[in-house]
Amino acid sequence: MIDDANILIVDDEVGILKMLEITLQKEHFSNITTASTKVAALQALEEQNFDIILLDVMLPDGDGYELCSGIRQQTTAPILFISARSSDFDKLTGLSVGGDDYITKPFNPLEVVARIRAILRRQRVYEKKTDQPEVKSYEYETFIFSPDKALLTVHGNAVQATAKELELLQFFCKNPNRVFTTSQIYELVWGEDVYGEEKTVTIHIAKLRKKLGDNTRKPSIIVNLRGIGYKFIPPTGDA
Repeated sequence: MIDDANILIVDDEVGILKMLEITLQKEHFSNITTASTKVAALQALEEQNFDIILLDVMLPDGDGYELCSGIRQQTTAPILFISARSSDFDKLTGLSVGGDDYITKPFNPLEVVARIRAILRRQRVYEKKTDQPEVKSYEYETFIFSPDKALLTVHGNAVQATAKELELLQFFCKNPNRVFTTSQIYELVWGEDVYGEEKTVTIHIAKLRKKLGDNTRKPSIIVNLRGIGYKFIPPTGDA
C-alpha cells in the first residue's frame, strides 16, 4: 500500500507544513512527520526511516541543498524539493545534490500529492522487481549491476546510488543500443503522470555517467545523440 508510506516534510513555513499535512491526511496518508529546521529533520531521520522526503531549500539553520547531501549519506529515499527558488540554476542544483524532483512555490497541494503517489508507486514497482530472485545481474567490463541486491560496483568498488539512479540504470541495461528521447525516458522511468521537466533526465544521466566512470565530456557508455536522444552502449556487451 502506498498510503502507508512514512513521509517527512521539511519546511520552515508553518502554514505550508500544516497545509501539506492536512492535504495528505485527506488523501489517506497517515504516517507524516514534519520538521521546520535542519536539526529537527536530521533528528527525525535518526529516529525512523522514511519512504519519501519533501524538502525546502531555505531553512533557518542551514541550506536545504547541504541537508540533501547529508540525507543522501543515510538513505536513498526519494527527495522532492519544494522551494520558492524557481531559477533553472536552483532546480539543477537540487537535482545534482541528490533530489529526485523539484516543485516551485506557490504550488497546488494536490499536484504535490500526485507526484508523491507517482514517485512511491515507481519505488514500490522497482522494489518488487528487485525482490525477484530470477532477475539477473548485468555484468560488463567496467561495472556490474545487480538489481536484486540494488548493488552497483564499478571497477570492483561498490558505488552508492539513489533508487532513481538505479532504476534509470536498469532501464538502460534492459534496453541496450536503443535510442530514446529525453521525454520517452522521463515517461518510462519517472512515470507518465508526473508533471516534471526533461532536464531532470539530463541531470540524472550526468550523475549516472559520473558514477559509472564514463567520460563526461566524451561519454562512451550513455551516449547523447544530439537532437535525438540517448543510447546505452554496453562497454563489452552483456557477459
